[in-house]
Amino acid sequence: MKRKWSVKNILKELISTLLLLFILSLVVNYIRKPEVNGDIYSLKLTDIYNKPLDMDKYKNRPLVVHFWATWCPICKLEASNIDSLSKKYNLLSIAVNSGSNKKIGDFMREHNLNYRVVNDNSGELSKEFGIEAYPSTLIYDRNGKLKFSEVGYTTTLGLQARIELSN
Repeated sequence: MKRKWSVKNILKELISTLLLLFILSLVVNYIRKPEVNGDIYSLKLTDIYNKPLDMDKYKNRPLVVHFWATWCPICKLEASNIDSLSKKYNLLSIAVNSGSNKKIGDFMREHNLNYRVVNDNSGELSKEFGIEAYPSTLIYDRNGKLKFSEVGYTTTLGLQARIELSN
């Protein structure tokens, strides 16, 4: 018996496929989730303009730590989401294996991004935090406890929801 394709059937198939993709992405995210051991608040960091970051400024409010790379296509897609978040929330951005401070600064200007960036050109910070894939995002609550970690593209709305849940 041949199946007739109606708008209802097409919508049902589309919703089923999207739901399956969503569940699959959650499973992949869980499997690739980094084992984070580092204490972000104890680090002495400087941004790409050689200005020190005052890690005490990031305490008592949720903190988003975003590991990314200039060469990562998904990171480029997600960059505007991260920029939006940086205007409202504590955000620490770490560019991994992305070249010199100048190269990263040029990338930021070219893409009209305004968040502060720490250059992890050697990849030592990402190793310390167990980050193996990019982008990876860590969300700490106001007490400095890691609440969420995820790998891959995330929407602004998804990140905002996770931040609010960690309040």
